[in-house]
Amino acid sequence: MKKYIVEFIGTFFLVLAVCMAGSKAGDMAPVAIGATLMVMIFAGGHVSGGHYNPAVTLAVFIRGKCNATDLIFYWVAQIVGGVIAGLLAANYFNYFAVATSPEVPIKALVAELIGTFALAYVVLNVATATKNAGNSFYGLAIGFTVTAMAYTLGPVSMGAFNPAVAIGAGAFGLFAWGTIWVYLVGCLLGGALAGVVYKFVIKPDEA
Repeated sequence: MKKYIVEFIGTFFLVLAVCMAGSKAGDMAPVAIGATLMVMIFAGGHVSGGHYNPAVTLAVFIRGKCNATDLIFYWVAQIVGGVIAGLLAANYFNYFAVATSPEVPIKALVAELIGTFALAYVVLNVATATKNAGNSFYGLAIGFTVTAMAYTLGPVSMGAFNPAVAIGAGAFGLFAWGTIWVYLVGCLLGGALAGVVYKFVIKPDEA
């Protein structure tokens, strides 16, 4: 139960940053979002692994470091945390967003797949690899990956790289519900691909 609570908390703060900083901070929003993810990973990574992202959890599941029960309950905790954050930003803090859709959904889907692949691939290598066990840089590496992908691919897809972020931003009013499928499909495919590639590239005795 503790790890599910940690996943809820981390995803809540990540989505709160996406909604509130994302609607006010302009070009600096990716820095605030990446920094929020970084500190939440350092805070909760030792308890839950600090996924805060259903696509990352899927990658870790495929990699073999997460069982089916945790996969489901992590997803529930992450999505609930994201939705509550989005609703709080809109209905309590009175932040306002105009629902936006990517200009070319297929291009956005590919961008989300690539960005999520990069994120999940980094997570698998810095936070689950035996040879990197006990390292002190994993939160920084993961947070900077989100920041880098947001600047690189955000103009194409709006830069969710996380189904819980997309759903939470939908509840906030930032993402149009008609194109939420772009993020669900793109992100989960990116996470799954990262898990498969990791298992292919890393030898069993190095995993």
